[in-house]
Amino acid sequence: MADDLFAAAADASLARRSPLAARLRPQHLDDIVGQPHLLAPGRPLRTLIEADRLSSVIFWGPPGTGKTTLARLIANQTEKVFEELSAVTASVKDVREVIAQARHRLGERGVGTILFLDEVHRFNKSQQDTLLPAVEEGLLVLVGATTENPHFEVNPPLMSRSTLFRLNPLSSADISVLIRRGLEEEGATADDEAVEHMAARSGGDGRHALTSTEVAVALAARRESPPHITLADAEGAVDSKAVRYGRDGHFDVASAFIKSIRGSDADAGLYWLARMLEAGEDARFIARRLVILASEDIGMADPFSLLIADAAARAVEFVGLPEAQLNLAQAVVHLATAPKSNRVTRAISAARDDARAAGAGEVPAHLRDAHYRAAAGLGHGAGYVYPHDLPDGWADQSYRPDEVEGHTYYVPSPHGAEADLDQNWPGRPT
Repeated sequence: MADDLFAAAADASLARRSPLAARLRPQHLDDIVGQPHLLAPGRPLRTLIEADRLSSVIFWGPPGTGKTTLARLIANQTEKVFEELSAVTASVKDVREVIAQARHRLGERGVGTILFLDEVHRFNKSQQDTLLPAVEEGLLVLVGATTENPHFEVNPPLMSRSTLFRLNPLSSADISVLIRRGLEEEGATADDEAVEHMAARSGGDGRHALTSTEVAVALAARRESPPHITLADAEGAVDSKAVRYGRDGHFDVASAFIKSIRGSDADAGLYWLARMLEAGEDARFIARRLVILASEDIGMADPFSLLIADAAARAVEFVGLPEAQLNLAQAVVHLATAPKSNRVTRAISAARDDARAAGAGEVPAHLRDAHYRAAAGLGHGAGYVYPHDLPDGWADQSYRPDEVEGHTYYVPSPHGAEADLDQNWPGRPT
C-alpha cells in the first residue's frame, strides 16, 4: 500500500513538473486544435478513429502539428493493445518482441495490437522490412509518424499497405487558441499583442508555441503575481523583436508591396515582403495578393507569371514558413521584372459592363447546344462553322449577341508577349 501511495505521489509530482505541451495534450478529438480536413465531424480519419476501424496509417507533417497527440488519442479510443516505440532508439529486436507479443495476444485472447512508431523515417530499409509481414497479414496495425516525406523515406511496400494522412502547420489563429489554453493552465494572462507575437513566431508549431508561453510566463512571474505577459516578455521568450503595424499598417504595407511590384522595383518588393514576414503576416495572404497581381498587372504580357505566382502559393501550403519565404521571394522578383499590362483587367471590366446591360445576352442560334434530339428542329447549331475544318483553324463568324457585336474588350499592349499577338491571333479585332 505504501509503495502505491509513493508511486501515485511521484506520478502527480511528475505531472505538475511536465512541460506545458505535455500537460495540455488533448484527451478527446474535439480538444485538438487544427487539422479540420482530417478531424472535423464526418471526415475520414475521425470516422475511422471513432469506429475503432483504423488500418495502418502514416501521419506526415511538420513538428508540433499533432502527430503524436493523434496516436495517443487512438490509444484511448481503441480496444486493441497500444504499443509505442521510437525509431530513434528502437532496434530490430524491439520490433520482433512487439510482433511476438502481438501474435501471442491475438492467439490467446483474440485482441489485436496497434504499434505507434514515432520518427518512422529513422528506420532503415531492413528495419522497416521487419514490420512488413506483420502489417501485411494484419497482425499489427502500424501508426507511423514522420516529419519527412514518406514517399522518399518509407519503403514502397510499407507505404502501399498504409494510408497517408498529411497534417498541416497550424494557423496563427489555431496557435493563439493553444497559447490562451496554456495561459489558463499556468494561471497567467497576456496582452493581445503578446499572444499574436508568439503565435506569429511559432512557425505553425504548437509545441514550440507552448514552450514559448512557458518561458514568457516565467519572465512575467519575476515581476508580478499572478503573471501578466507583455509584448516585451513575448519578445524575450521567442528571442525576436516584434515588427509592429496595426490594422491600418497592415493594409498600408500590403499596398506598398503591390505598388512596388507593379512599378517593377524588385528590391522594394523584397523589402516589403520581408517587412510582412517579420511582422508575422499570414503567408497565404501574401501569396493570394501575388496571384491576383499576376493577372491584374501583368496578364498576357507574361502569361507564365500566373504560373509562378500560383506555384509560390502552393509552396506556402506544401512547404510552409520559414522555407517558403524563398518561393515568395522568387515570385516577387519574377513579377517585378516581368513586362506589365493591365489589358486583361480592363477587358473583363468592359465585358462585365456589357453583360449587365439590359437587353444583352441572347445566344445566337448557330452557337446554341445542338446535341439533343429536338435541337435541329429548333434551328440550334444551324450555320455554325467548325474552325478545325478550315486550313487556318479559324472561321470568320459571330460569337456574341447582336447587341454587343463589334464591342472590343481586350486590346493587347505592346509589352512582352502581348506584342506578338498581332501575328499569332487570327481572330484579333481590327
